[in-house]
Amino acid sequence: MSEKRECPPELKARLRAGFDQEWRKELRRAIPVKERMKLARQHMPEREPTVRNKAFVEVNRGLEAEAAVREARRCLDCANPECVLGCPVAIDIPSFVKLVEQGDFAGSVRKIRETNSLPAVCGRVCPQETQCEEVCNLKKATGVAVAIGNLERFVSDYERLHGGAAVPPLAASSGRRVAVIGAGPAGLTVAGDLAKLGHRVTVFEALHESGGVLVYGIPEFRLPKSILRAEVDYLKRMGVEFRMNFVVGKTASLADLRAEGYDAFFIGTGAGLPNWMKIPGENLVGVYSANEYLTRVNLMRAYAFPDYDTPVLFGKRAAVIGGGNVAMDSVRTAKRLGAELAAIIYRRSRVEMPARIEEVKHAEEEGIEFHFLTVPTRYIGDEYGHVKAMECLRMELGEPDSSGRRRPVPVPGSEFMTEVDLVVCAIGQSPNPLLPQTEKDIRLGKWGNIDADMTTMATSVPGIYAGGDIVRGGATVILAMGDGRVAAAEMNKYLRNGASAKA
Repeated sequence: MSEKRECPPELKARLRAGFDQEWRKELRRAIPVKERMKLARQHMPEREPTVRNKAFVEVNRGLEAEAAVREARRCLDCANPECVLGCPVAIDIPSFVKLVEQGDFAGSVRKIRETNSLPAVCGRVCPQETQCEEVCNLKKATGVAVAIGNLERFVSDYERLHGGAAVPPLAASSGRRVAVIGAGPAGLTVAGDLAKLGHRVTVFEALHESGGVLVYGIPEFRLPKSILRAEVDYLKRMGVEFRMNFVVGKTASLADLRAEGYDAFFIGTGAGLPNWMKIPGENLVGVYSANEYLTRVNLMRAYAFPDYDTPVLFGKRAAVIGGGNVAMDSVRTAKRLGAELAAIIYRRSRVEMPARIEEVKHAEEEGIEFHFLTVPTRYIGDEYGHVKAMECLRMELGEPDSSGRRRPVPVPGSEFMTEVDLVVCAIGQSPNPLLPQTEKDIRLGKWGNIDADMTTMATSVPGIYAGGDIVRGGATVILAMGDGRVAAAEMNKYLRNGASAKA
């Protein structure tokens, strides 16, 4: 994002009320800007690496109240709050941070919930360092941003531990019904926003638990499932209905739901189709897609064996192919399940890795090995069809490709063999193909994603909207939530302008 961006007038107007409150002026006078700039960022307490790499307990322990207040004091009360522009769901960050400084933790999380129904989730898994914190004016001045994500986590945890989130005021019933397909971050966001606006929302989810990638993809040590369930419960108390084990496209079609009286639809079915390298040996026992591996461990709780007798191989020499957050989740999971060697195999260098800096740091602390500029070329099996080794090739970096990263180029004659008994392929996922294939009128992109107008999230079919990974391919939780907020606003206009299920 450019450093010369201006805060849009409508956003300035929305934020100005917070800036002009008398208590904020008093806080600014109490600690002048120059003094705030000298304050050190508060450290996030973490569990010891040699303890946490054997258990599925949350790594980050969360800030204590005093540390949260000290961190909030670092906020400069910028006249042009670029942090808000860096947030895909446009949280009023300066106001929520100042409420923390004042000690009004309940008021702070209420401020966040005005635009974000999942603050406890975002405070844990959102990449703030490349979004709101990246454009923080304090970072531009001192090199160290306000710890916005850690503060969001703190106040959301405070809320949960002190009685839970109160249901916000809901608009009068519109008489309109909305079907949300998929209970992932995009669908949950749409459901929360439309429920506030007075519409009757039903979420249809194929799995037995809500959350989408939040529940099947992100491990317990990064996002405890109890945290997610509390956020889903908040939506239920707002009147959102959840219908589980319901596969739209098989259990019922959109036409069937339209016949039931649903007036508008949001498709947020995610990117559940794993990508493969298409090299020999990928069908061997012990070679998993990251999607299957993490689903077995997280959603089906293989990590809690023998209480949950879910089959998954516990390898001793585990190799995870890829360099993103999913790869980090997979390799750190393998370590916790008993792997003596757990390694990342990545075809580029450390500089090009897309994983969050914090996740890479945590992995290194936990004993994960990193093999850069390396790519597997084939997997070798034993007489029982189980993977026992893989052949790899060394790479070197060439010119940048379309992603802006330097393209990996094979080094001739650099092949080598290494023993492995577990491989997890985490090189990305493609959009879930089921619903697009069964709804022929919805226009698709060349990669099988739903082609939606990114300014409205509207599809080619009136009354049907889509967002998140089914549109973007593999992206972040917060970008999916941003799509959900845009879609909800546009769907509200559509519903209020006389849309009918019979139209």
